Amino acid sequence: MLSAENNRLLTQVGPGTPMGEYLRRYWMPIGGATELDTVAIKPMRLFGEDLVLYRDRGGTFGLIDRQCPHRRADLALGFVEQTGIRCHYHGWLMDAAGRCIEQPYDDIANPSGRNRERGRTRAYPVKAAGGLLWAYLGPQPAPELPVWEPLTWPNGFAEIVISEVPCNWFQCQENSCDPVHFEWMHENWSTRLKGETGPDAARHLKLKFEEFEHGFLYKRVREGADETDTNWTIGRVALWPNGFYLSDHFEWRVPIDDQTTLSVCWFYTRVPREREPYVQGPIPTWHGPIKDAQGSFISSHVINQDIIAWVGQGTIADRSKEHLGASDLGIVMIRKRFLDELVAVEKGAEPKGIIRNPNVARCVELPNMERARCVEGVSLRDFESIPILKARLQGFRWQYGQPPEVRRAFEEAIGIGPSTDLSRA
Repeated sequence: MLSAENNRLLTQVGPGTPMGEYLRRYWMPIGGATELDTVAIKPMRLFGEDLVLYRDRGGTFGLIDRQCPHRRADLALGFVEQTGIRCHYHGWLMDAAGRCIEQPYDDIANPSGRNRERGRTRAYPVKAAGGLLWAYLGPQPAPELPVWEPLTWPNGFAEIVISEVPCNWFQCQENSCDPVHFEWMHENWSTRLKGETGPDAARHLKLKFEEFEHGFLYKRVREGADETDTNWTIGRVALWPNGFYLSDHFEWRVPIDDQTTLSVCWFYTRVPREREPYVQGPIPTWHGPIKDAQGSFISSHVINQDIIAWVGQGTIADRSKEHLGASDLGIVMIRKRFLDELVAVEKGAEPKGIIRNPNVARCVELPNMERARCVEGVSLRDFESIPILKARLQGFRWQYGQPPEVRRAFEEAIGIGPSTDLSRA
């Protein structure tokens, strides 16, 4: 059980709140670069602020206040120039640093340009890595953007999935340190959804949680396995402060505001060895729906099931009414760590896991239970004997709504089609 006061500390993320100011000190993934291929301007809300993300004609990404500093027109309706974004109302031109670099009539009436300085607006730096766009909304100097090693892997097909989740970010992130829910939600409940009553999933027999520089590891032993299994010797990563890493994919939960979360997921599948070398073009980004045409939550895919659980806890989960058990040790640990971090940062400490050394940040390795498969690759024939890869051949199990053109691109990269006979591969 958590006090109402501490629950507010963990969940309130608007400007000036302790958690909001804490999370702003990290680079946040806010979308895929290819989202701006067809539409140059995307309105966004992050940490309770209304902003516009754009790519100008020169290729520079910017993230600035949605309202023009002139007379508060909506820059989401503006248009991009070679440098910056221009307001559709009176033509003021803003660059990625938030500077007003043109005021068309005022530049004629007051050629000194001094009025431009008063036209500055809020702006946040944006960087691209792994096909993702990352924003830093915190105080300067900004830390280095950590480029997680999987984002640098060659010879693979990557894709990015974006969803908007109608609940607070923290109940989404708690899911990252909760191994037992896999047994029940993604296995036993999935069985019931298919109209079947069994067999039940292998039970969890032993759990362990360990902290490391970039988050927490959860380790487990289930029926049919023992402590030599990589689930116990290596484990999975609850990535600090708001991510989840599972060998070949990442999930991040980025606060939009106190009531809404941006789910940003990055998936990678290494192509078969016989398809190497393979160089992917622009990494596709698609939006995963969470409800069907009738307005019911979609429950057929893994992350859709997670979203059902998160939203079902309430817009902001009331943790003062919980009754925690032995399986919740990881939840207790990350809550305590966040509360300790808020106190430490207020006293001037550096947030957990921040990287200031650019040489370290350019490729950051994480614990990976399936590193050999991800880095060295396997043959197409071997895909059939590795459950996660076999499932990938059959479809995209992680989230509902993969566009047909993305599926076709994946099949082309892997070297499969509807009639592929893997026994001859």
